[in-house]
Amino acid sequence: MMTLNPVVLLVDDEEDLCTLMSLTLARLGIQTQCAYGLQQAKKLLQIHHFNACLTDLNLPDGNGIQLVEHITAYFPNLPVAILTAYGNMETAMRALKAGAFDFLNKPLSTQHLTQVLTQAFNYTHSVNITDPLARHPQLIGESSCMQQLRITLKKLARSQAPVFITGESGTGKEVVAHLIHHLSKRHQGPFITINCGAIPADLMESEFFGYKKGSFTGATQHHTGLIVAADQGSLFLDEIAELPLHMQVKLLRAVQEKKIRPIGSDIEIKVDFRIISASHQNLEQLIQQGKFRQDLFFRIHVMTVALPALRERGHDILLLAHYFSHQIATEWGIANKPLSQQAQDYLLRYNYPGNVRELRNIIERAMTLCDDQVIDIQHLTTKIPSFFSTTTQHHTVQEKNVAIHPSATNSPTSLLPNEGLEAHLAQIEKDILLQALSLTHWNKTLAAKKLRMSFRSLRYRLKKFKLDLPE
Repeated sequence: MMTLNPVVLLVDDEEDLCTLMSLTLARLGIQTQCAYGLQQAKKLLQIHHFNACLTDLNLPDGNGIQLVEHITAYFPNLPVAILTAYGNMETAMRALKAGAFDFLNKPLSTQHLTQVLTQAFNYTHSVNITDPLARHPQLIGESSCMQQLRITLKKLARSQAPVFITGESGTGKEVVAHLIHHLSKRHQGPFITINCGAIPADLMESEFFGYKKGSFTGATQHHTGLIVAADQGSLFLDEIAELPLHMQVKLLRAVQEKKIRPIGSDIEIKVDFRIISASHQNLEQLIQQGKFRQDLFFRIHVMTVALPALRERGHDILLLAHYFSHQIATEWGIANKPLSQQAQDYLLRYNYPGNVRELRNIIERAMTLCDDQVIDIQHLTTKIPSFFSTTTQHHTVQEKNVAIHPSATNSPTSLLPNEGLEAHLAQIEKDILLQALSLTHWNKTLAAKKLRMSFRSLRYRLKKFKLDLPE
């Protein structure tokens, strides 16, 4: 079965040959992207998804075998074939050992080329069928840590053992928990999420275990607890370190005995659930401090998944940025905008304290601010221009620079938002709009000029924040 709308990366320093092959493949319904050297090919691989790659052996800044090794390391599911007019058996063996899909001699007939690409596309299709995690939106990435994560998740899906997920905020702990459930034998059962840090301590027991009607003041009807709701499925306890000690004791019993007793009831209810838990805190340190029970730790800590921080994932950052820009463009019904080289370098240098969640916010903001065809470095930052230092009756915005940059983690703590990054940035953008409108007496055309954006972009933002001319 041939892949729909396949895209092939052609790598050859002879531009005429690339053009000829592109035209030939276009007639077969195959799209192409051309690179004229090793480094250019690597850059295209970072920002585009390909179904196959054809590369010349001799390149001006390297050779085809180096490209094969790079693809094998970072894009292991991408078949790559080497084409050369100077092939020999020794070189062919080196290429195949490096991971090449095939080794072909020039010139290549259209029939032979079609045959090779069909085999490559069938291979790509079979990989995506047998390995659904390879292209899952939340697991995009070809870094070694992400490849290992996909392998680990498939192993966990076969098991019924409790899983504990560690990782910084924004790395996708809940997403991974949901994937483990989705791939397991329990996938037809419920997936119940409890954020242990979001439930008030006095309501925690009733939310977890439920209660009978009349068991306490205000219990006007029977309430099924979240643990019972997870029966035959998976129970995900996010930020489990936030559980008070008395709740840890009750949870331990439920996990050990697979039974719970609702508040006010004399009858125990049997439950069958798989527990998946997560925290960004070090539970072993909390045990030493007397804040987490060791017996509960051993119960939930049978299998462990450590999610890597985004800054540790190298060029996965650009793959994710490309995915997010495409996703946002599709949602908004606008043209996708590629990243300039400067913007790519900028994203690779940034530290990402908010991890994947923060990267998506950055790309969404850039897609909003960019009126050009390409996202550049200035679209990845939020600056409050100097002319907004004026104080108005209702809003005062001093001149500040809250642009993200590699040293952002060393910024004064006074600049750190209390309400979360997304809400903080939205408020900054809203304040800027109000200042511009106030300075121009709500003349939207002049305000757009002051903000150095199109009138259409301004109108979109006013609608987004529900801002209109005051009465």
